Amino acid sequence: MRVHYDFSKLKGRKNPYVKHLKQPVTMRLDRDTVSYFKSLSEETGIPYQSLINLYLRDCAVRQRKPDIQWHPVNADHGASQ
Repeated sequence: MRVHYDFSKLKGRKNPYVKHLKQPVTMRLDRDTVSYFKSLSEETGIPYQSLINLYLRDCAVRQRKPDIQWHPVNADHGASQ
């Protein structure tokens, strides 16, 4: 093995895997939700953040949408009297 390598002639190139990297985000999750995934993490040995990502990816791939019924806001609610 050489004692000294000359890296000055190397050409830089872009990382071909950059599009496959994960994007860091900040999310506010319920404590119960985090606890659930942390306990699942202990059972499976998979980090809880990876489990959340896998679940969300599965929802995206299957194009699942939440089935939530929001109650309409009363027009008089919150109005000053």
